[in-house]
Amino acid sequence: MDTIIRAENVSMCFRMDTTRTTNLKEWFVKWLKREQKYEKFYALKDVNLEVERGDVLGIVGRNGSGKSTLLKVISGIYKPTAGRAVSAGRVAPMLELGSGFDPELTGVENIYLNGAILGFDEKHLQEKYDEILDFSELGEFIYQPLKTYSSGMVMRLAFSVATMVEPEILIVDEILAVGDPAFQRKSFERMMQIIRGGTTVLFVSHNMEQIRELCTKVMWLDHGQVREIGPMKDVCDRYEAAMAQG
Repeated sequence: MDTIIRAENVSMCFRMDTTRTTNLKEWFVKWLKREQKYEKFYALKDVNLEVERGDVLGIVGRNGSGKSTLLKVISGIYKPTAGRAVSAGRVAPMLELGSGFDPELTGVENIYLNGAILGFDEKHLQEKYDEILDFSELGEFIYQPLKTYSSGMVMRLAFSVATMVEPEILIVDEILAVGDPAFQRKSFERMMQIIRGGTTVLFVSHNMEQIRELCTKVMWLDHGQVREIGPMKDVCDRYEAAMAQG
């Protein structure tokens, strides 16, 4: 088997400030006196995962179960507190769409900026430019600074760049609700094209219909730990039954 993503005993611990203060001045005084109190919070604990090339893995779980944290570890945004995560392919993370954009630059300039961040050279981006512009439906706005865009326009441009540059690994966190219903349908169809092309996809969503339609395997995270991982239908059925029972 050709493993493209591997996570070995991955844990991610954060320090939570539990200092009780009523205002900023009081908090600052406690900070100066080193009187702040912290508690450890494990967003992930001993997570093991192997993803084969071409897999479409859905990740489900309640809010706060560690789904987005795991994607950020695999994307290289977070360094795990313990364990390691490695990827054997070029990763395009769609986690916080538009986070790599510069609001002072035009849409055109941000296409090249974001594409470079994703690891693509100028020649490749020039070849994909017309497709990106057409898919984003921004028209003449592409020549305007991003600070003049609505949040929906920024997300449409970010989605267009990330999905038109044909990554080996696509990491998606709840982004198929971008734009109006027509653009959402187009985004979903684009995701299906990517999957049929053999791209490995990690997909977090609370939309179980999308998980069932897109994914071949599913991981169920619960309080930062893997509760189950296996064939899509089996895991989805048990997860939805558990959620129905509260």
